[in-house]
Amino acid sequence: MKPRRPASIRLQVIALTLSQTVMCTGYRMVYPFLPAIARGVGVDLRTMSLAVSARSSLGLFGPLLGSVADTWSRKRAMLASFGLLSLGLTLVVMWPVFPALVLSMLLVAAAWIFLQAGLKAYLGDTIHYTRRGVAVAVTEFGWSWAFLFGMPLVGWLIARGGWVSPFRLLAVLAAAAFITVWAIIPASPTSAAARPSAGKSLRALFASRSAVAVMGFAFVGAGANELVNIVYGAWMESSFGLQVAALGFATAVIGVAELGGEVLVATITDRLGKRRAAALGISLNALVCLGLSTISRSLPGALAGLFLLYLTFEFTVVSAISLMTEQVPQARATTMAGYAASAAAGRAIGALVGPVLFTWGIAANGLATALADGVALLVLVLFIRERPAQPRPDASAAP
Repeated sequence: MKPRRPASIRLQVIALTLSQTVMCTGYRMVYPFLPAIARGVGVDLRTMSLAVSARSSLGLFGPLLGSVADTWSRKRAMLASFGLLSLGLTLVVMWPVFPALVLSMLLVAAAWIFLQAGLKAYLGDTIHYTRRGVAVAVTEFGWSWAFLFGMPLVGWLIARGGWVSPFRLLAVLAAAAFITVWAIIPASPTSAAARPSAGKSLRALFASRSAVAVMGFAFVGAGANELVNIVYGAWMESSFGLQVAALGFATAVIGVAELGGEVLVATITDRLGKRRAAALGISLNALVCLGLSTISRSLPGALAGLFLLYLTFEFTVVSAISLMTEQVPQARATTMAGYAASAAAGRAIGALVGPVLFTWGIAANGLATALADGVALLVLVLFIRERPAQPRPDASAAP
């Protein structure tokens, strides 16, 4: 019997993009529907924001969790990711109360870390650095598709079947993503003896000054974005009276913005350079945040502000991810998990601070985000270096 021929890299990228869309929908649906979910479990918005912060805090263990993809394999890490996602979502279906929701959010956070480590490391292993920005951008379509298609669906389901209904559908889709990854992604050819230990991978990561600086950039940048991310659902409800179904469709604007940012990365980041692209993106994001209160006095203006905010931030993030994939290539999965952990830690702080700032209005959140963006830009300019990979005969030049 002949061994099964592995799927083409393009088919793999498409499958991973669709699978990541499921992950991103499950991870991100708490943001626009935070008030509705809070009402469903009988807690206030502040308590729910603490739960979101606790979820993000799990990212502090990201490098340790992500090292699994270095010590096991990229494929096993991705399978663990979708297994945990399905389990976490099913838990809420079986037990729709606040403690189960918090545990579910923690399981989804762990799933997200495993996926970011395994998927990004797999792309780094498979696709050469000169074309990696395109491949990373395509798989990151999952983030924009989650808002463009996932959030309207979630809003529709909540409006008709209650806040638990999207958990049921996404649990099934997560199981389907598990089967897809198992069928499409080839097993790692590296022998167990050749794989680095978790300790060795962690030492390699923290020995790189530039890699640590990229994690600092992710920490500050993601924390800045979360200051608006955590409150925009409440902002839309309180300022413009949008209900859950309308909120779902309003967030499609964010999906279009993020898709635009990812298309920009696929188009210009590899040519411009990952470091320059990240610097350009964070600078534009700061400018948008400074003007957020001015342009958001009406619903169309608010949606335009969110569009520009997420467009520039997504361009920044995906460019930075591409930059990070080659910082410590001998411990690539651990490195990407470190990046995800730093971003999660920043979000944990942003989730705590955002609602407090919002008591003074969205202008306070925008100003704080712009100031944090400035700090992230200084870190990027002063401490981060781009480390292009050497040509490898076994790496694909195209996604």
